[in-house]
Amino acid sequence: MSGLRMRGLVVAVVAGVGATLTVAVAPAEAAGTPHIRAGQTVPVYSYENAVRESVWVHTTLDNDLDGVPDRVAVDIVRPREAADRRIKVPVILEASPYYSCCGRGNESELKQYDANGTITKQPLYYDNYFVPRGYAFVAADLAGTNRSTGCMDVGGREEVLSAKAVVDWLNGRGRATYADGTPAVATRWTNGRTGMIGKSWDGSVANGVAATGVEGLETIVPISAISSWYDYQRYNGVLRSEDYPEYLHRVVNGRPAGVCDPVVKQLDEGSDDATGNYNAYWAARDYRPNAHRVKASVFIAHGINDTNVTTTQFAQWWNRLNVPKKLWLPQQGHVDPFDIRRGEWVETLHKWFDRWLQGLRNGIEREPQVTIETAPGTWVDERTWPAAAARKTKVALGDGNGTTGTLGGRSGSGFRTWTDNPDLSEAAAVGTPGAAVPGRVAFLSGPLTQGVRISGTPAVSLRVQVDRPTTELTARLVDYGTATRVNYQARGEGITTLTTESCWGASTAADDACYRDTAENVVTSDHAIVTRGWQDAAHRVSLRFVTPLHPGRWYDVTVPLQATDQRIAAGHVLGLIVQASDNEYSTPQSTGATIRLDLRHSSLTLPLVGKLPTPGATAPAVTTAPSANRSAPQRFQPLLP
Repeated sequence: MSGLRMRGLVVAVVAGVGATLTVAVAPAEAAGTPHIRAGQTVPVYSYENAVRESVWVHTTLDNDLDGVPDRVAVDIVRPREAADRRIKVPVILEASPYYSCCGRGNESELKQYDANGTITKQPLYYDNYFVPRGYAFVAADLAGTNRSTGCMDVGGREEVLSAKAVVDWLNGRGRATYADGTPAVATRWTNGRTGMIGKSWDGSVANGVAATGVEGLETIVPISAISSWYDYQRYNGVLRSEDYPEYLHRVVNGRPAGVCDPVVKQLDEGSDDATGNYNAYWAARDYRPNAHRVKASVFIAHGINDTNVTTTQFAQWWNRLNVPKKLWLPQQGHVDPFDIRRGEWVETLHKWFDRWLQGLRNGIEREPQVTIETAPGTWVDERTWPAAAARKTKVALGDGNGTTGTLGGRSGSGFRTWTDNPDLSEAAAVGTPGAAVPGRVAFLSGPLTQGVRISGTPAVSLRVQVDRPTTELTARLVDYGTATRVNYQARGEGITTLTTESCWGASTAADDACYRDTAENVVTSDHAIVTRGWQDAAHRVSLRFVTPLHPGRWYDVTVPLQATDQRIAAGHVLGLIVQASDNEYSTPQSTGATIRLDLRHSSLTLPLVGKLPTPGATAPAVTTAPSANRSAPQRFQPLLP
């Protein structure tokens, strides 16, 4: 959106956002801090007159090997009146590789500078909304991107420590300079209390910095973020896409040609496409083992149907955190909650930052911890996640009619044999569960007598014989039954961008606070994927090494599915679809195997609220029709905003 169209707009705030909260008066308010009234921050400072400056934070890193410590370019917008009154303000920090290559938000905004190189436009609304309320907004270019030096190492040490260096500088532990080389001292205007926010790659950086335990980082808000880069680029040994780290580096790289070639070579060799093993390269990009070091509070938002940054990323991170935390789970895919439930999101984010950065005792930590969208436009608040009532339930696989098996009841005898069909699409695999489809096997529950909820991480345990040293195994849980659902597989991943706008903060001629409104994209369909999962059979023992299979021997292979939280309505049927390789969500490395499945020693484990019915000997009839409103998923899904 052009700032010229908004030249006449100085301040525009959506009615109702930041409504007065009934809370105790904070000490800062008692001391006369202008931007704190009735227990919350309010917009009293001029956004148009804000201090806008750019500095370069010095690091101890040098992965571009030029003999000069790498520097991180940081663009700052902060309230001038607060500085004039010597009021030190907290910081909202977004560290991103996207500021010059790809843009931020639904409208792909880029940073813009004046002729002197001073920031004039920051992407998104964070500065527009929060700077008038007594915050500074800091946008840092990750190493090797935009105006920073060094080389982007895609989730690695350089990336995380370059962002951490900014937090250190904000807390007086680092050095920065202006473009002319004069010192830039952050402690003159900030109290060092920093919150990091960002979607996708940006939120992943926030996770990584929090895992260092850095002092001064008080909260993070990771949106659709990664907690393990191995799990992003591998599915339990299954390769997502060839040369993926190198591709991501090229997309965001801001350095001259050739400067970062040694780093690209390290990405290629370290990621080890040939084996799919979890190794030292991936361990350096796995933030979960250091979750115990996180001191910051954490507010996570993640789409339940995100097939880009899949849900294991938030679930495994969430379950390891032992800090104040909050969780939003909408039904969309890779979408910012600002574009799903805008007013509620901004209000909640405002309250969250007021609590953890301004120190206002507004009670948000005592509110329900989790907010979940259960159906289009229907939201519920809950005490925790997964659901407290969810029980780990083992569901037997039955022989059924010999073609379509059953879910539930006693373990069934018999076998299923199929040969991998790499060309089998997801739509074909799940579309006709009652028919024989080459390349997959299907199991159905009876029609549900009452609704059930799956809340947590399901898994499928398979006892198999394979005629090759390995095969990939893919499992899908399917809700068969007509309902109106969020259309996350369409363009927009569950939202439609409208022609109207709403404004969220103050504006200048160069940087307006107005964004096109959005609406949920919904579709009435007769089935929906609840969750998916993948496993390379040769990595069944460990992700760190390959253990080949021997033809004729039986092996137990567990296929973990992605975490989910979905309600299955009464009258619907729950289905399990198992196939081998999946050419839509991964790049198969082993295809063509014939697999024999022992039903008696195989099962589905569900984190279940409620109970599945006991099926009959014959699976219920289920018919499905493809939806014209859905598009087929793309195999290659780059980590872009």
